[in-house]
Amino acid sequence: MNYDLVVIGGGSAGLASAISAFDQGVKKILILEKDLYLGGILLQCIHNGFGLTKYKEELTGPEYADRYVNELKIRAIDFKVQTMVLKITPDLQVHFSNARDGYQIVQSKAIIMATGCSERTRGAINIPGDRVPGVLTAGLAQKYLNIDGYLVGKRIFILGSGDIGLIMARRMTLEGATVLGVAEIMPYSNGLSRNIVQCLQDFNIPLFLKHTVKRIIGKHHLEKIVVAEVDDHFNFVSGTEREWEVDTLMLSVGLIPSIPLIENIGVLVNPKTKGPLVDESFMTSIPGLFACGNALHVHDLVDFVSLEAEKTGLAVARYLNDSLKQDYKLLKTQAGKDLLYVLPNTVNLNNLERINFNFRVSRPLYDSYLNIIVNGKLLKKIKKAFMLPAEMESIELATSLLEEGVLEIEVADA
Repeated sequence: MNYDLVVIGGGSAGLASAISAFDQGVKKILILEKDLYLGGILLQCIHNGFGLTKYKEELTGPEYADRYVNELKIRAIDFKVQTMVLKITPDLQVHFSNARDGYQIVQSKAIIMATGCSERTRGAINIPGDRVPGVLTAGLAQKYLNIDGYLVGKRIFILGSGDIGLIMARRMTLEGATVLGVAEIMPYSNGLSRNIVQCLQDFNIPLFLKHTVKRIIGKHHLEKIVVAEVDDHFNFVSGTEREWEVDTLMLSVGLIPSIPLIENIGVLVNPKTKGPLVDESFMTSIPGLFACGNALHVHDLVDFVSLEAEKTGLAVARYLNDSLKQDYKLLKTQAGKDLLYVLPNTVNLNNLERINFNFRVSRPLYDSYLNIIVNGKLLKKIKKAFMLPAEMESIELATSLLEEGVLEIEVADA
């Protein structure tokens, strides 16, 4: 069977991009979702705080997802759940399998990768010690508790101050567990400021900056951990070791875009974001293959995922009706001093009147300036009171101000 657009992933990015493309005239769309229901990770995020940007009201994760699922059903967009995508090809064939249809191959004119991201595990950060039950990622603990109804432990320690870990510190406390503390190897938190306040400070849960887990101890189950301070080079500081008796170590040590399907066909990957390199239309290095949401780069808020996905759906519609300009006026982007990355990676200045650039700083910065530099010339200087690695920054520029060459964004002292 042939489709105009196949969307891989039925979470917030997949739903928003499919609806946006449909509204722009792309009618033959198929969404493929591996889980039992549409909605993605939102279904296990039962706390509030979603929708403030998109809907101007506070929603829980399932409520936010439900709005998009209802919009999808109104438009009668095709979708398949409990479906595993096995591979895609450079000519945009999608191979998938499920219990109802068996092994299927569909041909598409465009594909959107909206596969989200995955958590870094114990193996990814090489924590020494015994290999025992009781060590798991915060997202998995969240699923066990909010979806399956299992409390994974009673005495909890959390490694890493990512937002999922902070939210689970509060959630476990509310369910009667004791959260002894949160250790963060960096000298600053990697979570949103509101989560530090609402999830840790409001519940008197200590945050140990410049600390990490040195050893995991247990025989048949986790019994204790050793936490120690680290210096500026991330080496353990002798004499700072402290043992904590716990039955659960929860990891919140970073998220990585889930893109093995497209890595296998040679899509160029951004070494900083771990997602694909994209242009202003969110198209990867393979024509017709797009990426958005956490499969492109990790976002702070689902509202930002939805807004980015809507732009991607619009870009796909323009691609399918040949509205994207083929004559290139190419601008490449570059992360300068104190920046981790800038997206998009390339811009065809002929395609859009205004471009939104997303970027993230590498360390907390206060009373500084953003310098927007094009081909070595200072285009714009923007005063910023503060910028944090945990919070994505964004600026919008008119393409009339830009020219072919290289755009660099850097931080300068006030």
